[in-house]
Amino acid sequence: MTTSLLLIADTHVPARARQLPHAVLSAVDDADIVVHAGDWIDVATLDLLESRARLLVGVYGNNDGPPLRDRLPEIARFTVDEVDVAVVHETGQKQRREERMDADFPGVDLLVFGHSHIPWDTVAPSGMRLLNPGSPTDRRRQPVCTMMTVAIDGSRIDATLVPIA
Repeated sequence: MTTSLLLIADTHVPARARQLPHAVLSAVDDADIVVHAGDWIDVATLDLLESRARLLVGVYGNNDGPPLRDRLPEIARFTVDEVDVAVVHETGQKQRREERMDADFPGVDLLVFGHSHIPWDTVAPSGMRLLNPGSPTDRRRQPVCTMMTVAIDGSRIDATLVPIA
């Protein structure tokens, strides 16, 4: 049976947007698991996603203060089917990211991260998949805001970058 994940990061509500876009909330309602890779900024967004998601996995980011850090870990880990997943906000510079993350997260099959607001989908030398969904509220230098959907079936990971108009 396929498990659906919604990946988001860097929501920055209310600093970059007053609220999460409707497309994100609709995707939250459809996902089996919602993953937020940090930089929430406000507790209200965490409360909202906790109330709507079937299962929410989140971490705090560099812009998240004590109220969020009190409720969220720096690194989260969980397993879906045969896929061991880790979530972290920052992975450092893009040069040699895959090799560094192999060393930092041995045995992980899927690493979800944020921070850059830049979508990322690569595979490390170990075979670990690295995914950054970008930001649904702050596109920075990207053409559009984004999120990702992921389907996990056994050990298969299918990821799709979803633009938000």
